[in-house]
Amino acid sequence: MTMTKLMGATLTLAGMFGASSAFAGIAGTEHDFSGESWNSSGELCRPCHTPHNADVTTITDVPLWNHTTTTSTFTLYTSSTFDGSSTIGQPNGSSLACLSCHDGSVALDSFEGNTGTTFISGDALLDTDLSNDHPIAFDYTTALATTDGELFDPATTSSGLGDTIQNDMLFTDAMHCASCHDVHDDTNGTFLRISNSGSALCLTCHDK
Repeated sequence: MTMTKLMGATLTLAGMFGASSAFAGIAGTEHDFSGESWNSSGELCRPCHTPHNADVTTITDVPLWNHTTTTSTFTLYTSSTFDGSSTIGQPNGSSLACLSCHDGSVALDSFEGNTGTTFISGDALLDTDLSNDHPIAFDYTTALATTDGELFDPATTSSGLGDTIQNDMLFTDAMHCASCHDVHDDTNGTFLRISNSGSALCLTCHDK
């Protein structure tokens, strides 16, 4: 099952707003805004998702998107050793959702059409310069792995999450923030999908 299908299948209205939801892992984490003074609803999911009047055009692969989306132009990662430069582009999809808080241009409390005033800060602020961060929004394919020589083939390599890297961690073959991070689960710290103890997450894709 692809990541897009997985998100669509698991993010039901009951799951989004029920106390026993599959995403109850958000509670008590840095993504829990239910107790913030600017969240008058007191709801856990509402700053990002809504059951009604969602934005289904700007970000199409995040279910029932409720937050204002960044319009920033980003400085992209570039390196002489990066073989994915031919397919890298401006962040889109789920990565654009993440950056709609983490680039610092849109307030945390800018949702449901409101213009907020509370901006992200500290280590969580990535800004619009992504040149010193892991590249996103590029195609990670068998062809790239072959060209690079130090990447595992995503079509055949286990992700450690039940299927291949391609099916579990990529979005239509593209690497995005959610390839490595699960915004709904902080079990592994910094919302990592796989523990990086011993560089395990890095070594899922990088053949070192």
